[in-house]
Amino acid sequence: MTHEIKVPEVSDGVAEGTVVDIAVSVGAYVEEDQTLLELETDKAVIAIPSPFAGKITEIKVKQGESVPIGAVIMLIEAVGAAAAGPEPVAEPEAPRQAVAEPQAKSVPEPPVDAASSAPAAEVDEPAVDLSAVRRGDRVAPAAPSVRRLARDLGVDIYQVQGRGPGGRISQTDVRSFVRDTMQRITGGGSAPLVHGEFPGLHAQRPLPDFSRWGEVSREPLSRVRELTADNMSYAWSTIPMVTQYDHARVTEIEAFRKEFNTRAINESRLTMTAILVKVCAAALRAFPRFNSSLDLAAKELVLKQYVHIGVAVDTPGGLLVPVIRDADAKGIERLAVELNEIAGKTRDRKISPADMEGGTFTISNLGGVGGTSFTPIVYAPQVAILGMSTAKMQPVWNGQEFAPQLVMPLSLTYDHRVIDGADGARFLRWICMALENPLHLVMKG
Repeated sequence: MTHEIKVPEVSDGVAEGTVVDIAVSVGAYVEEDQTLLELETDKAVIAIPSPFAGKITEIKVKQGESVPIGAVIMLIEAVGAAAAGPEPVAEPEAPRQAVAEPQAKSVPEPPVDAASSAPAAEVDEPAVDLSAVRRGDRVAPAAPSVRRLARDLGVDIYQVQGRGPGGRISQTDVRSFVRDTMQRITGGGSAPLVHGEFPGLHAQRPLPDFSRWGEVSREPLSRVRELTADNMSYAWSTIPMVTQYDHARVTEIEAFRKEFNTRAINESRLTMTAILVKVCAAALRAFPRFNSSLDLAAKELVLKQYVHIGVAVDTPGGLLVPVIRDADAKGIERLAVELNEIAGKTRDRKISPADMEGGTFTISNLGGVGGTSFTPIVYAPQVAILGMSTAKMQPVWNGQEFAPQLVMPLSLTYDHRVIDGADGARFLRWICMALENPLHLVMKG
């Protein structure tokens, strides 16, 4: 018996993903739980397994295609117990408008004759050139039924980002636009998944024809880069951010770190990031407003009773932020083991969406790359983020003379709606003092 294989729900808030690799071909025999394809969704690559053994009879998606949760991706002729399953495949569905519609032709379709046999629902608007419907320099390729839906919902079709071939707009795109816009206006619901440059708030200005000045090439944005652009645009546009800077003398703690690593196994090798995770966790307990989120719709501050710290990890595909959970309840050595493990999984793109959810504060470490300081952007809906830069030996006055000290620059960016400047300065100074004298953790925590 032939069965449909659908995209499963992989995580809360994930509505779709992009096919990055198809591991089987039509006619191939697969085992139960064998990987069929890999789906990039919400900054993670998820392997979609076969629900049972059998022969692949049809593949309904292509590499690079965006598919929603629940979409049929393959048909399989099951063998064994699954062959007697109760769910035979129904008649083939029409192509999904959002991801599988054929590319529209560049020639306009003939207008609809109201006296013809066309359905009455389609005669109040002429057919359109789906590849070149414009308002000035802005393009909105969409079918008449999609335009009518947008008009009924009060949506400017030219603000909607299409996810079909050539940017074609579907009814799903219009409804997603309405949902995402309402979530952003009211502050309710989970962070929406959107395409393009923050649709509905900032429409990108038309680009010039760069080929007028020389040869150019194009490459598609990865899913990670696309979501990063959206998240950063949202944060920059909605959060009034302030960044403060300070320096921590880390000569003694760096000496301890190096000495510890001479006798540590690889999995538990101590990094300055692991130490800072523990310090920040203690600081968040001492300053709970930094461990909160602002709910403007309810006019409330959500104070979290848990401390989950995200650590930005540089990968070939872009910046990912896995989360260390309950960091305040763990020792530095255990944090080092977890951080090394999750950083390796992240770089290998084996991390799951759940590993990147629920963070209450973020650390971004550019110390290994270089630079004297930088301004990190708050990772909404968090209210603060700490940046680490390269530590360098500097002469520091000790009251009698200048002595060499290893000094690490730190930068704290925070949401000024929640945190005042004086509190920001106190929080950052607390972190510096804890790095300079770890006893401060137990004296003030």
